[in-house]
Amino acid sequence: MIRQLNRIQLSAFILTAILPTLLHADLPRAAENYWHQWRGPEATGVSRTADPPLKWSEQENVKWRVPIEGSGSSSPIVWGDKTFLLTAINTGTVDPTLPKPEDQPKRVFGITHPNTVYRFVVMCLNRKTGEEIWRRTATERVPHEGHHHDNNYASASPTTDGKRLYCWFGSAGLFCYDLNGTKLWERDLGKASVGAILGEGCSPVLHDNRLAIVRDHSGQSTIHVLDGRTGTTLWKKNRAEPNAWSTPLAVNYQGSPQLITAASNRVRSYDLNDGELIWQCKGLTGNVIPCSVTENNVVYCMSGYEGFSLLAIKLSATGDISDTDTIHWRVDKGTPYIPSPLLYDGMLYYNQSNQAIITCLDSTTGNPILDRTRLSGPSTIYASPVGANNRIYFTGRNGTTVVIERSETFKVLATNRLEDQFVSSPALAGPQLLLRGNKYLYCLQE
Repeated sequence: MIRQLNRIQLSAFILTAILPTLLHADLPRAAENYWHQWRGPEATGVSRTADPPLKWSEQENVKWRVPIEGSGSSSPIVWGDKTFLLTAINTGTVDPTLPKPEDQPKRVFGITHPNTVYRFVVMCLNRKTGEEIWRRTATERVPHEGHHHDNNYASASPTTDGKRLYCWFGSAGLFCYDLNGTKLWERDLGKASVGAILGEGCSPVLHDNRLAIVRDHSGQSTIHVLDGRTGTTLWKKNRAEPNAWSTPLAVNYQGSPQLITAASNRVRSYDLNDGELIWQCKGLTGNVIPCSVTENNVVYCMSGYEGFSLLAIKLSATGDISDTDTIHWRVDKGTPYIPSPLLYDGMLYYNQSNQAIITCLDSTTGNPILDRTRLSGPSTIYASPVGANNRIYFTGRNGTTVVIERSETFKVLATNRLEDQFVSSPALAGPQLLLRGNKYLYCLQE
């Protein structure tokens, strides 16, 4: 039978059989009920066990819908029957020592600094009913900077290992709770000065009790790796990088953990144990936002601001590999600005810039399977795609989600619409798809 499979089908067969055992080793046996971090269990956007609905609307297949106070674009995460979410609530309490927004100088995009106190909130909901189990106010303060009108003060997704929940509010602080809401520790990593005051947004990554946070901004950029149990700094490195918002990727290669950071000057791989630089490579555009994904000892890094770039780099690299054959292959068209890619068993999906134009590449060769194909329905796309049950879900800001078949031909399975605005990426768990809108958190289930 294996001889009759084409290469992509064979890749899917091997990955589906082997990878879940390796990558879910730290998850409970019923792994279908877990989406514990930004981009899911494998950090690829894929769930191998979820079976989300194909069709929905405001009247169909909405198991529950709850209003979310405040604002945030962080994605929900799931651990068993608990869903965790971050939000920032403007209390309206004015600090009279600060200038009013209308009295401030004109800035790009009309951005102003706030003069009111925000409440930074962690929420835990019952995934079956949507009922609030607990909420905690991590801190209350006036943010030191404003943000772009498409950004907010709760844009980093939380992460958990089932024992501790890590909540990163950027310059407002890092907070660790147990899953019942007891605060275990907190850290202030200082204030970031983001160029053009666009706001922060990189999510934390946990790997073997090491919590990694990248802070690339117009001040002194840094990378921090903390002991996830105590919050103690294990190592810290300064970085020569301007603004970037790409969440790092932790991956094991030949028994050693690498932490890969995509940014404007260089993609860099650090030894997660001690911070030593393993390899680096130039070639992305500026303002890097999409997070990297990996498969078969190759990492795929991309960006799409004022140009397009995709680098497929072998994890066996060492030193500066810029413009060498260690770059497995590269592409210079159609890559995303804000959304991250989806890597689904040999097929690499992404959209062009923030447009509803999708590409799918063979991850081994870089050859196109679908080449810049337009989706009908979504307007702009900020949310990253997710995949399960041989389906790919693309959600537009206007509330339209197009579901396509994971195949070598373009086949639309469903087009769904909700009456909200969506910039957050979906989460998948069991039969459910969780989708955070501007006003509501939706739980979709047949």
